[in-house]
Amino acid sequence: MEKTVKLNSLVILSTAVAALGGLLLGFDTAVIAGTTHGLTQAFSLTPITLGVTVSCALWGTVCGGFFASPLAQRYGARFGLAIMAVLYILSAVGCALAWSWSSFVIFRVIGGLGIGGSSVISPMYIADIAPKQWRGRLVACFQFTVVAGILIAYASNAAIASVAAFHIHGEWRFELGAAALPAVVFLVTLFAVPESPRWLLFRGSIEEARTVLDLMGAADPASEIDRMVEAIKYSETGGNRSLFSRPHRKLIFIAISIGVLNQFSGINAILYYLNDIFAQAGFTAASANVQAVAIGTANLLFTVLAMFLIDLAGRRFLLLLGAAGTAVCLLAIAIVFATQQHKSALLWLLIAYIAFFAVSQGTVVWVYLSEIFPPGIREKGQSLGTLSLWLTNGLIAGVYPKIASVAGQYPFFLFSAMMVVQFFLTLFVFPETKGLSLESSSERFSGS
Repeated sequence: MEKTVKLNSLVILSTAVAALGGLLLGFDTAVIAGTTHGLTQAFSLTPITLGVTVSCALWGTVCGGFFASPLAQRYGARFGLAIMAVLYILSAVGCALAWSWSSFVIFRVIGGLGIGGSSVISPMYIADIAPKQWRGRLVACFQFTVVAGILIAYASNAAIASVAAFHIHGEWRFELGAAALPAVVFLVTLFAVPESPRWLLFRGSIEEARTVLDLMGAADPASEIDRMVEAIKYSETGGNRSLFSRPHRKLIFIAISIGVLNQFSGINAILYYLNDIFAQAGFTAASANVQAVAIGTANLLFTVLAMFLIDLAGRRFLLLLGAAGTAVCLLAIAIVFATQQHKSALLWLLIAYIAFFAVSQGTVVWVYLSEIFPPGIREKGQSLGTLSLWLTNGLIAGVYPKIASVAGQYPFFLFSAMMVVQFFLTLFVFPETKGLSLESSSERFSGS
């Protein structure tokens, strides 16, 4: 029987600090939902320009995800995350002080760079430092902080909107500027964590890597070093360091499909336009803010459940459960909009939807992308999957307002159908990675 490894305090601290990138990602993702009305009034936006305003950050996210991999490879994950923290700070302050629509878009794109970069580097760093028995739960901490950031954003929007009811104008500036504080905390706390042992080995710093492993409570740092060094040698000699090569074709397909389908679940379209969805169903702005907090709370609670289940039930089981559950919920939501009946059920359907999403691919996607690629191309592979996710996100967020303005049910029918596709892909293609080391999981699935 394999020895159970206890979590070391430095591992917990390093995970918590890296996961703060997720909190900022979640906050930045959801805070826009409470600002769409104010931005539309401030900058005289049409449905098309509103789509551009919301989705512009996502094009920055694509660029951030693309450049995050070489940045982390060259300078290390800790330095890369520090750059992301600075970008978050610039974006929050810039959006709060935006003097025109074009300046607002520029600062949102800067924030998008931070989102894209942290969505690649944070899970990768956590996977690097985590014992394999705990890796699923520790990488899932990233998703936990993402949904915590979403809930904080919804609560912040509701609180600021209630103050704005007393004739304080421009509340959207306060809502967007609130991200500056956690971004500063993120930047400062990065100085308290070590660099990834695997990155140190890639740089040839064997003794420093051994020291970090020892500080993190590794059961046998010497054997860990030997195993990592062998994997690095293989990737540089016998292995293939080119991502787009025949042995990696299945991994590439998995990374792209899980990223694309993650967004075709409709998750970020719903989060970005949640207030508009409730408004379209006839709810007032005040009730929409309260309902958004309820949905954010459900998201957080079921993400916690996923953290407990992911290393017990496995990745594939959660993906299958989530795909089936979200498909049914999305179909029911589409029927509500198509028939204009049972609108009172909309909140509960959205809560059920977010619960199925949170307990499955909302958490699994980051774990999967951090596990399946071998050393030497892992950063590139994770960037590819993340880029697929954010490109799809940008596309959906950009066109959603126009499509929903024609018929609110159309997007939800599409999202439901795509979750059926997700179910069968998971059933017949996606492998299980529970309990495998990073090296052994990637070796098992490459070339298959």
